[in-house]
Amino acid sequence: MYGWGGDSWGMGGWIVMAVLMVLFWGGVITLVIVVLLRRPRSDQGTTALRPSHHDAERILNERFARGEIDETEYLARRTALRRPE
Repeated sequence: MYGWGGDSWGMGGWIVMAVLMVLFWGGVITLVIVVLLRRPRSDQGTTALRPSHHDAERILNERFARGEIDETEYLARRTALRRPE
């Protein structure tokens, strides 16, 4: 109507719009896949947040060395920490 040929961009406009639409939806799908892959799985998330056995034993040793717990409590807790789950 206001352009030079009366039919705007013609066939080239349709091709550009189709390519842009494919690029847009491809980007959206890629973003969704990346977000889903970066989320921690249920079996990974809990172990990563939990302190390791060695950290717990190190803290127990420090508490015993400072005199916060006696030998009986120290031995009982160390045995509990070393027990397989």
